[in-house]
Amino acid sequence: MNVQHYAGRELDLFANAVTWKSYYAAEVRAYLCGDVLEVGAGLGINTHFLKSRLAASWTCLEPDPDLADRIRKRFAADPNLADCRVETAATQDLVGDARFDSIAYIDVLEHIADDRAELQRAADLLRTGGRIVVLAPAHQWLYSPFDRSIGHYRRYNASQLRFCTPSGCSIARTAYLDSAGILASGVNCLLVKKDAPSLRQILFWDRVLVPVSKILDRLTFHLVGKTILVLWTKK
Repeated sequence: MNVQHYAGRELDLFANAVTWKSYYAAEVRAYLCGDVLEVGAGLGINTHFLKSRLAASWTCLEPDPDLADRIRKRFAADPNLADCRVETAATQDLVGDARFDSIAYIDVLEHIADDRAELQRAADLLRTGGRIVVLAPAHQWLYSPFDRSIGHYRRYNASQLRFCTPSGCSIARTAYLDSAGILASGVNCLLVKKDAPSLRQILFWDRVLVPVSKILDRLTFHLVGKTILVLWTKK
């Protein structure tokens, strides 16, 4: 079993970003259907926003045993998530035939050193016609002390993720999200350079900037933003 201990401490802080989670979930929820695997589920908070009736089953992978225990307690108290399976594991621990229709990496791929190998493992776990959904921080020029402190190896642009395309898959969609937030991130990266945002900053971004982004992202045809969404399908 690939047990790991997550060094980041931002998960509880970003749990307060409910407007953001609702926004990106609305962009990806339709792709998460059939038997779904959520890799690096963290606290299980994203699952609440992502899971819908389109999912026949939902499995959360979380290699940190403490986080996995917190997920189990959260799900046990939520009737809508009580049927989710939680495994203290990583994709390396899953062996056998393809078994999933959708695999999600929500703010996870940037934490993995060999991202190309990780996506290939995901593709191998997909049935034909299945989907891999990645949501990740965008633009390396925005890489900040905060990224470093929570174990981000990199931030992405569209060409980088295109280069990571696993064999047997093709990109079906690429979009940038949170065009208003890119300004705040740029200021923090270039001027403030804090190791972590404050709760006040998170709430301002979530309650003020994200609603603006929901409008601007459509107007800019999802060509600008501090987060990137990529969808692959397996041929």
